[in-house]
Amino acid sequence: MGAPQVVIVGRPNVGKSSVFNWLAGKRLAIVDPSSGVTRDRMTHLAEVGDRFVELVDTGGMGVNDIDNLTEHIEEQIQVAVDAARLILFVVDTIAGVTSLDEEVARRLRYASAPVLCVANKTDHDGVRPQADEFYRFGHKIIAVSTTQNRGKQELLDEIASRLPALSEEDSDLIGEPEMKVAIVGRRNTGKSTLINTLAESERMIVSEVPGTTRDSVDVRFEMDGKSFIAIDTPGFRRRKSVTTDVDFYGSHRAQRSIRRADVVLLFFDAGQRISKVDKQLCDYVASQYKPCIFVVNKWDLMADSMPTERWVSYLRDTFRAMWHVPIAFVTGQSGKNVKMLLNHAQMLFKQSRNRVGTPEINRLVKAALEHNPPPLFRNRRPKIYYATQAAVEPPTIILFCNNPQALSRTYQRYLLGVFRDQLTFSEVPIKLYLRKRESGDTRDDIEK
Repeated sequence: MGAPQVVIVGRPNVGKSSVFNWLAGKRLAIVDPSSGVTRDRMTHLAEVGDRFVELVDTGGMGVNDIDNLTEHIEEQIQVAVDAARLILFVVDTIAGVTSLDEEVARRLRYASAPVLCVANKTDHDGVRPQADEFYRFGHKIIAVSTTQNRGKQELLDEIASRLPALSEEDSDLIGEPEMKVAIVGRRNTGKSTLINTLAESERMIVSEVPGTTRDSVDVRFEMDGKSFIAIDTPGFRRRKSVTTDVDFYGSHRAQRSIRRADVVLLFFDAGQRISKVDKQLCDYVASQYKPCIFVVNKWDLMADSMPTERWVSYLRDTFRAMWHVPIAFVTGQSGKNVKMLLNHAQMLFKQSRNRVGTPEINRLVKAALEHNPPPLFRNRRPKIYYATQAAVEPPTIILFCNNPQALSRTYQRYLLGVFRDQLTFSEVPIKLYLRKRESGDTRDDIEK
């Protein structure tokens, strides 16, 4: 439900990063004739028509990376394709159809999102007929040239027309949708035991052997007349410990489960110290902006010898950037505190879907600026003109200002703290974007 993602894909050297920069209106991605320059996904929030979309640049499909990162690049591309609401398949008009283009087209047949073919390097009308060669892939073609600035408005209009209508997107917020809860953690922390308790049956194999669960499994269960899906995931291992294909794909599917979950329950064993694996896993959950609860399981074994405050302090000291994440103490085997845990997960789910009106956000930002103005940047005070919420899941707030670089990370954390204290997002991650206000923007200043 976040800002719809428009994902740019294609073989190497067709100009994907040029298209990304062109649509973004600024040079963000590196543009280089060498293949394989783009590896990880790069994103940018852009305004298309009357709404915001998240542009996503990806590496070249089929590239043989010189640093043996081909597998990583392909994984990043697939993650982007899976999350896309629209795919821009970029091709090269001058080069024509190549075998790699055909391979990309074959892979995109299995994509759930609609595909639009963008024929780049159509620099003049004389080469326009060459772009028609790509109709064989079965997608509508928009002929563009990033270097000659041709076809940009046509492409933007086509993107806008293919996205779900705002009213359709808003209607998804009506009612109580089924919540998907990913249960994650390192091996042998009691994840499958909790699943069996929720499902009231022996749905998952439970043993003392670490790694019994080898795949992500969805289990539907009901509580108080509502249905939910619990996603049991393989236990995470340190990257250097992933030695078999089963381990590799288990970790990959666990990460995919986190991406498609509404709320993540991150499990810890009450009798074990926090490990490097836990920290890596927490970093991944944070990178996906997922609502999360730290779940200290097997608490019945420690309740008589350790106060809960000690574990709370331990978690807060270890994960300082996740201070907003609530903490629960449960016994998965007996079900103690499990219903409270699920109720809290529902609260987080609702928080992540809340919308706040632009006037309310602007009043709050104005008060925050008056209480604690941003520090000077090159002897000038940064100025925030106005703010708005662009999306939900996660709540996404955009601040329009005179110089995005002038607002330090520390001051951004201050504003996030204000949003958590004063808005309905107290326990969920918030995406914060800083945008430079365009010269033709007529929206009122926050101080008026």
